[in-house]
Amino acid sequence: MKHSIVLAVLLSLSLSARAEKEYIWPEAQMPDAQPHQIAAMTDVSRRKDFVAGEWRRPYIDWAPAPENPNGVCMILISGGSYKDCCDVGLVRTWCEKLTALGCQCVNFVYRTPWPENMPIWQTAWEDGQRAVRMVRSQAAQRGFDPNRIGVMSMSAGSHLATLLATSSLTPAYEKIDALDEIPCNVNWACAFAPAFVLTDGYGRPNTRCGEGVDVRLDECFKFDEATAPMCLMHGGADKYSPNASTMIYRELRKRRIPAEVHIAPGKGHGAYGFDRAVEFMRQMGWLGELEPEMALMSRWASDEARGDYAKIPLWPEGKIPDFQPSQSIPYLEWHIPTNLTTKAIQVIWSGGSYRGSVPDGFEVAPFRRYLNEKGMAVVTVNYRHPRPSAPLAKHTTAWQDAQRAIRLVRAGAKERGLDPDRIGIMGSSAGGHLALMCATTSKTNSYWPVDDVDKLPCNVAWAVCIYPAYVLTDGLDGGNKHGGNEPEDVLAPEFAFDLDTCPILFLHGDSDGYAAMGSVKAWEKLRFMGIQGELHTLVKRPHCFQRTASPGTASYNWMDRIWEFLQ
Repeated sequence: MKHSIVLAVLLSLSLSARAEKEYIWPEAQMPDAQPHQIAAMTDVSRRKDFVAGEWRRPYIDWAPAPENPNGVCMILISGGSYKDCCDVGLVRTWCEKLTALGCQCVNFVYRTPWPENMPIWQTAWEDGQRAVRMVRSQAAQRGFDPNRIGVMSMSAGSHLATLLATSSLTPAYEKIDALDEIPCNVNWACAFAPAFVLTDGYGRPNTRCGEGVDVRLDECFKFDEATAPMCLMHGGADKYSPNASTMIYRELRKRRIPAEVHIAPGKGHGAYGFDRAVEFMRQMGWLGELEPEMALMSRWASDEARGDYAKIPLWPEGKIPDFQPSQSIPYLEWHIPTNLTTKAIQVIWSGGSYRGSVPDGFEVAPFRRYLNEKGMAVVTVNYRHPRPSAPLAKHTTAWQDAQRAIRLVRAGAKERGLDPDRIGIMGSSAGGHLALMCATTSKTNSYWPVDDVDKLPCNVAWAVCIYPAYVLTDGLDGGNKHGGNEPEDVLAPEFAFDLDTCPILFLHGDSDGYAAMGSVKAWEKLRFMGIQGELHTLVKRPHCFQRTASPGTASYNWMDRIWEFLQ
């Protein structure tokens, strides 16, 4: 019976001519109507001739159909603190860009300001569920798939989008007609700077920066069985705390729902990362079939941008600390570009479970070549492997080599025309663990000094951690047993996070067995210290996400994120 009603509604609507602006409630049947509320974007409501009584009913506004439709419909939701719908220009920009990608777009305008004697989001949520049903009902008529409906939102609109994405099985209002038989779930959500999500920021900026031990997600978000994949984007310095996005991400991960979180360092309240949302939709397959994956090494196979090259042993002969004859002899390599454009230096080492080190492999060589083409000097490090024998920890000798390498780079910078105070480090997997340790623990000596080089500091100006392994206590020597999701899964004890800790960029596959929560929790620790880091998790991507990747996805464009971070 239910399905026949739904089909009847779909058929009747597909046969009728519809205006581009459509009210979502039948006249006089809008739930919880309040006389002080309107439904209008601020370019309308702030006109001198605005008549509030003519703008009481929430509506959807259909954009012209795309020239090359891809079967997707995107519902665009403005922010405005639930006091108005103010993101006029932003919604217009989104609409233009998404339409060009083949998406049918619809602007959704909900009731504001806050309703009285109920949650500030209640009437907007009612309008939102009804709007999704109306949009889904017109899929056949307008040429998109009723199961390919996404939302893109800002601020309070992202609070509403999160409700729509996580809580569609909870009715926001009592049914009024056959349209309400249609499901109101969305299929994904791209939420910029969600506000009012945490318990220390209801209707206002977060009073404790979203970081108090008693701060939680608001209980309005149910995370039910219809919860959709989400892409969350936030400014690292937003007064509406970016911890809102990481806490939503945690809940999605607990339920194994594909998700991304992107934090832009130093940015305040705003919509940063539209291209990240597009990459997310492309990786999920919403924008069409993915192009074949390409091998990273084949894309960056040439050293033609490199000019000078030098290979240097890390330690004076006979002075390697904790020497073990079963381990390799460590060294570093200078790669100076022909056309030097910056005095900064990037130091890179590979992963390998601390059982190997591959300075010419896919985790090192492509990015070295990328940076040389940009005009940046690179130092690659081959640290000792395999792991040292007990009682030394798995990372001990590699850590010694890494600290020594940083000091040698600092000692040799000026003679190469480089800046000894602009040194950054980067590593992947175990190498990411090592980079995180060097970035956060430079005040701790890993070995007794062997010469004058060891009088130099080994702190760095920045670090890049690519899918760092062994970061959380549920994965100290392998994949994370709980996915890093449980409260007891905390940062490993070797990370001091001392006063010389630098800004850090984290890149991690959301489907990595060495859990992305290691990067998320390390980023949260940095923010708690007042240090602006950058964070990107990549939906559906495993460990070594960059080895092969499809064009147009974040796993293909990952090096550009690092270059932007360096700027």
